[in-house]
Amino acid sequence: MVISSFSALKSRLQHLSPREAVVAAAHDEHTLQAVFAARRDGLIRPILVGRRNEIRSIARSLGEELSPEQIVDAQDDLECAARSVALIREGKGDILIKGMLQTGTLLKAVVHRETGIRASQVMSHVAILDVPRYHKLLFITDGGMVVAPNLEQKGHILKNAVDFCRFLGYERPKAAALCAVETVNPAMPETGDALSLKEAGERGEFGPCIVEGPISLDLATDREAALVKGYHSPVAGDADILLVPAIAVGNVLGKALYGLAGGQMAGVVLGAAVPITINSRGATPEEKYYSILLCAAMD
Repeated sequence: MVISSFSALKSRLQHLSPREAVVAAAHDEHTLQAVFAARRDGLIRPILVGRRNEIRSIARSLGEELSPEQIVDAQDDLECAARSVALIREGKGDILIKGMLQTGTLLKAVVHRETGIRASQVMSHVAILDVPRYHKLLFITDGGMVVAPNLEQKGHILKNAVDFCRFLGYERPKAAALCAVETVNPAMPETGDALSLKEAGERGEFGPCIVEGPISLDLATDREAALVKGYHSPVAGDADILLVPAIAVGNVLGKALYGLAGGQMAGVVLGAAVPITINSRGATPEEKYYSILLCAAMD
């Protein structure tokens, strides 16, 4: 099974029970628009952490009612992050949603050695793109967390993304270890890493999946280009996961597909005890909603 679009994913979730979600620094109109939309759609039951009076005021302006137990008062970013992570540790949330606070502040609380919720050696970011000219969702990783991953870190990043796809219902995700060329070149160390990851995939180190690499972006996403170049792989023109060699590549690629190509984007951080929705503070309510949608879909 693959997911063709965010709307297709949404239609699949109508029969599921809502997930418990903790919203860190919920005193933000765009965040609450997304959270309340997800609540109306039966995706989540939210606990809102943040400045109580501001949350109540925004909720009233949006025509939404909140009971006292749905709000946990917290004044500044540090307190919002700490209280939100504590609620997850207490088992009161299956999803952590970032509101109006710095990503670094929230993640610092997440990875705290004594009070955090880190669950994996490497935490990584996945940007999920619904691009008009591609036939299914694209999962780009890592354009937001690990700056210059070595081979071992790339393995963890890829495993996080493969597991994420499998949680969403993919039986055998197809992953492309992106490079500029399709052959190993000693002057391009990422090509050697890509081949090593392909070999590790063939040994089953990432679970059921197909890993191809080194492979260029056009061959990973365009079947016709692969045919013209005589490149044969089940991943060619049909990649689900695009594993990038460095954070700059992932960041630029995600923004290009989102901005220039007219895609819709969601963002999730993996490797914690629960999935974490991560969008920029200036993201639209729709983008924030899609991130919640993906986390709610994880089985």
